[in-house]
Amino acid sequence: ELTQSYSNFALDLGYKEYLSHKIYASSDFLLMPSRVEPCGLNQMYAMRYGTVPIVRYTGGLRDTVEDVSSGGSGINFGAATAKDAVHAIHRALHIYHNKELMQSLVHSNMNYDFSWEKSAERYLEMYRR
Repeated sequence: ELTQSYSNFALDLGYKEYLSHKIYASSDFLLMPSRVEPCGLNQMYAMRYGTVPIVRYTGGLRDTVEDVSSGGSGINFGAATAKDAVHAIHRALHIYHNKELMQSLVHSNMNYDFSWEKSAERYLEMYRR
């Protein structure tokens, strides 16, 4: 249970392209508690804007978001339960309050290269081995 109340929350159930960019750019964290996520693009969009992803460790999220405890780009949690999600949010709050770590993570995430060129290089490297 969160012990502090936060007032910066909004909900819009429609989709507006311009608004999605503003939300990514103005957010500190993106929570993706997916049960199934075959690819996952939202975490990559978020990282490009400097938003730290909090993701359930599944599918494409597993492929693109390594946990910060292992030098990665975000926060992972295993079970699709409220308890695990809340624990991950608590971890995010600790990172947020460590300004140096948060700033480092934001800058690092904004420089991740998810381009096709980078993916093609990795495939070629794998085929050469």
